[in-house]
Amino acid sequence: MKDKVAIEEKSKKLAEMTDSFCDEKLDDDYKQLCQKLIIKMKRKRNAPFLTGKLEIWAAAIIYALGRINFLFDKSFEPYVSGDDICDYFGTSRSTTSQKARLILDTFKMTYYDDDFSTTRMRERNPFSKFAMMSGFIVPIDAFMYEDDEQIEEGRKKR
Repeated sequence: MKDKVAIEEKSKKLAEMTDSFCDEKLDDDYKQLCQKLIIKMKRKRNAPFLTGKLEIWAAAIIYALGRINFLFDKSFEPYVSGDDICDYFGTSRSTTSQKARLILDTFKMTYYDDDFSTTRMRERNPFSKFAMMSGFIVPIDAFMYEDDEQIEEGRKKR
């Protein structure tokens, strides 16, 4: 019971910290992704943020999401450097990066992740223009069917 209270308190504080950063430096898309990730983290059997400084976890959450959404690339909007994140939370880059790697590995987060990509990244996903058909990867444009039923019928004929 005590752990549930601690998890709830720390997750709220963590959400406040990431919300503040997103309001100031990023956008609502990142804010929602941070909240989603915090919820996922607190559902783990051992919520990772129960140990260590919350500032490090807040920075690592944004850092992890930023890494898979090209936040550190100046040609993308919004842009924030890893140092900007660490400076904001008063954390070291190596510690933040290590915790971010732990988050990425724990939740199997990758580029163009269905759960944790920003709206812009989902729209730019080059893999969304392809489908697997009869064991082959083909462009969706190659389908001459009008709807899903016709696609399914076409699959059955082959």
